[in-house]
Amino acid sequence: NISGALCISQAWPGMARTIYNDHKRFLETYLNPYPGFFFTGDGVYRTSEGYYQLTGRLDDIINISGHRLGTAEVEDVVNHHAAVAESAVIGYPHEIKGEGKVLAFLPLECPSWGYCTATLTAELRELISKKIAKYAAPEYIQVTRRLAQHPPQQPG
Repeated sequence: NISGALCISQAWPGMARTIYNDHKRFLETYLNPYPGFFFTGDGVYRTSEGYYQLTGRLDDIINISGHRLGTAEVEDVVNHHAAVAESAVIGYPHEIKGEGKVLAFLPLECPSWGYCTATLTAELRELISKKIAKYAAPEYIQVTRRLAQHPPQQPG
């Protein structure tokens, strides 16, 4: 049971070998952080049985009143609520805290459509306050039918 950065020790056929017009940036981003390994930029959790679970981008960080908080960390706690199907968490500008507030978007599980939004919001804030910290509790939670999907790219 250990968490850390996902790094790969061997090359594979489709891996990037540079960033166009900025090879130095490629080296600094992917090869220098963990010499001898390719750093993917993702966090990973390995169970005692040897299974791997990606935990999200390590660079997707919100700075709340001087506290660095990963969005995946908040999403993981929110997703443990029985009424939540999945979630997306972002930060947005705050006059006092800098990039302070946390905004959570979450579609509900189908049987939970009758769930009171005010009750769900209060339960999620309490859950995040207990599992992470009070400063991490979202100031705004948007309940949606589903998370936005990127439209497919049209050829040409």
